[in-house]
Amino acid sequence: MKAVWNGSVIAESEETRIVESNHYFPMDSLKPEYFTNSKKETRCAWKGKAAYFHLHVKGEVNEDAAWYYPKASYAAKPIENYVAFWKGVKVTV
Repeated sequence: MKAVWNGSVIAESEETRIVESNHYFPMDSLKPEYFTNSKKETRCAWKGKAAYFHLHVKGEVNEDAAWYYPKASYAAKPIENYVAFWKGVKVTV
């Protein structure tokens, strides 16, 4: 699977995990030059507290476009530290 934004592949992996129709990519599949930490946090009732990344590609910023669960709940342990995308990021084969 590939995650693409603004014409660039920002993550690529053969081992994504699908939860609620989102592909979660292993942290080591991200291309780190495109990611910076965000201060945003949200909470999911069954997955736990999510942290976010901003994307920086070709001089453009997509704020809070990626999220992950650094300390997922027991039920969500399979996606702990795996990253999912939204806000225009295309995930394709």
